[in-house]
Amino acid sequence: MSLLVLNGGSSTLKFALYRQQREHLRGRIERIGSQPQLVMVQPSDLATDDFHSEGSDHAAVSVALHDWLEAKDELDGLSGIAHRVVHGGRDFADPVRLDESTLGRLEALVPLAPLHQPQALAIARHLLSRYSDVPQVACFDTAFHRTQPWVNQWFALPRALTEEGILRYGFHGLSYAYIARRLRELLGDTVGDRVIVAHLGQGCSLCALHNGKSQATSMGFTALDGLMMGRRCGSLDPGVILYLMQYKGLDAPAIEHLLYHDSGLYGVSGISDDMRDLEARDHPHARQAIALFIQRLVREIGALAALNGGLDALVFTAGIGENSYQIREAVCRRLDWLGLQLDESANRRHAQRLDRGTGPSIWVIPTDEEAEIAIASQALLNDILN
Repeated sequence: MSLLVLNGGSSTLKFALYRQQREHLRGRIERIGSQPQLVMVQPSDLATDDFHSEGSDHAAVSVALHDWLEAKDELDGLSGIAHRVVHGGRDFADPVRLDESTLGRLEALVPLAPLHQPQALAIARHLLSRYSDVPQVACFDTAFHRTQPWVNQWFALPRALTEEGILRYGFHGLSYAYIARRLRELLGDTVGDRVIVAHLGQGCSLCALHNGKSQATSMGFTALDGLMMGRRCGSLDPGVILYLMQYKGLDAPAIEHLLYHDSGLYGVSGISDDMRDLEARDHPHARQAIALFIQRLVREIGALAALNGGLDALVFTAGIGENSYQIREAVCRRLDWLGLQLDESANRRHAQRLDRGTGPSIWVIPTDEEAEIAIASQALLNDILN
């Protein structure tokens, strides 16, 4: 089987091609929306100077990517395409084959994931018309969290609204599923039952795992909830929204833009949404943005540890989690009451394991959503093809 995996973000498109369940190539297109640029990860020496996109949106970039792959004969014998789709709602807990009916149901969830859902569905529609004989599958970020008990999914709203589907869905599920898999491979049963994973990137969230399954997570109905992020605010008093509407005169689109694009690290600092930029600046606003980011992270980890009955392991992943030793150090110091004992030398050299061998273990594990999508979609594609 030759399987193409597509993982669309708000401004990126990651892709990986697997042949006989082994990774053949991997890359990403950055700066979608402005000046799309193709970067190859594997093989890193594959020439990209002949890549050109006629437009800068996700659909145009997808067309350009597939033109480029076809020109290099990489899609010969393509037998399946798997997509990351952020929101599956209540209807989709497992990978599903994409067709017009399924796409229609997923489009109804666009308001719940406006930064990601439209882009993924636009790419899928293009590829359904381009490769009509190739089965395509969607894997969902929300699916991993369906194992949570109802008390961690409900809001304290009128029951009728809950029954309509206003619930805490949670996101980054493909990342958490991969981390849970890697922990089993690395440690077997010795990791402990009570694990918290910190997915810290442009989008940030936490997940409490119990026996490798999602028990609770920081994100909720949408990907706005929980931790402070690159440009998203995280948890917010609902009264702030009412105030912005009633006294500042902001309408729904203006509020949506403020919360999704003008807040978070970028909004607090006024400098950048990139942690690397802020850590390199000695500006008081940059310092405040980092301090607030750490404050929210420490508070939410403590809350999830309480729900999970303690802490056996803490895992950092994604861009900030994998690369910022400063954030890891600050968080672990503030959480020493949980028994965390950070090995500062191991942390600064970005080792995989960061604890001193006593107390909860501390890990840095790079996430691989593309690999998880390939694994998750394999059984369904096998059924379709056979």
